[in-house]
Amino acid sequence: MKIRDIVVHRLLGGTVDGGWPEGHEPEDDLHALVEVVSDEGLTGIGSVFTNSALVEAGVGTLRQHWEGESAIEPERVSEKLRQSVFWQGRGGTLEHVISGIDIALWDLLGKACGQPVARLLGGYYRHRIKPYASILFDEPGPLADNIRSIASRGFRAIKLGWRPFGRRDSAFDELLVKTAREAAGPEIDLLVDAGGSEQFWPHGYKWAKRTAEMLANYQIGWFEEALPPDDIEGFIRLRNVSPIPITGGEVLTRRQSFQPWIERGALDIVQPDATKCGGLTEARRIAWMAYDHNIQFVSHGWNTAIGLAADLHLAAAIPVAKYVEYLTPAPYIDEIITRPFQLDAEGFLAIPETPGLGVELNREALRRFAG
Repeated sequence: MKIRDIVVHRLLGGTVDGGWPEGHEPEDDLHALVEVVSDEGLTGIGSVFTNSALVEAGVGTLRQHWEGESAIEPERVSEKLRQSVFWQGRGGTLEHVISGIDIALWDLLGKACGQPVARLLGGYYRHRIKPYASILFDEPGPLADNIRSIASRGFRAIKLGWRPFGRRDSAFDELLVKTAREAAGPEIDLLVDAGGSEQFWPHGYKWAKRTAEMLANYQIGWFEEALPPDDIEGFIRLRNVSPIPITGGEVLTRRQSFQPWIERGALDIVQPDATKCGGLTEARRIAWMAYDHNIQFVSHGWNTAIGLAADLHLAAAIPVAKYVEYLTPAPYIDEIITRPFQLDAEGFLAIPETPGLGVELNREALRRFAG
């Protein structure tokens, strides 16, 4: 079975605000889907955390390397793509595009074999997992209302991130966290993401240390992106003194980029994004590397229903996995598949057990989001 074509699906009109200073509008172009079409008519779908123009350019640049290639050998084909464009942006946009192609090839392989991706990745260590609702911080009143609303929908874990946290003063940061804990109550897991990968992040090690100590007073489960994403020395120092787990890694790509962070103990929890880091193939390698160093793995998943499905299968196939990220509300999660994800009575998501990623595209929604 050979690759005949790769189709790019734009996603416009349902983009959520990602927390950057200028904000995001629904029409902003941040994500795209790639659909690998085989010469036997079978298709697989992947997700890319990169705008559609760059994805289309990347698919075109890579064409000579994927056209006519095997449609059922995701690891070899994605590594061939990576090695073949070494001098054209190693780890950048092309790696993001390879990520989507890799996810799509795993989906296609699962369909061809009649097996779920989790089984092909090694097997099911679990059949369900707790999602954390991923939202932005807000002013105290709206923040409390949002948390209560999310809890009423059945979520038992919530991550709060980015502005205005870390953008005013420490007293306001503590007010936000105190408000969140009071609204959530003691039974809901709360996680905090400072958003240190924002451009021109102003804070350093001492701010992060003081903030981690404050977060511990409110039983916060982890402190994510407390420092800029290139400050490995700062992360090592912070992890050694923080009373709560330190997490990061969403902007890194390729397993080699994660290696020093894992081997030098810069993180308690590593967070690769399969739609950026090299797909399921690279994310699995990173997760096992972390496991071998007794570092926990949780996927970063601020993307689409296809990305979430990939994260579910990956979480199933790794011995230690605690959460998956669930962006909410998000049209690209809630509307682009025919059977939206549903929480069970305990706030968990079932991991699909049908062939491939176990989700089907809603073609009508795709047409609507194509702009």
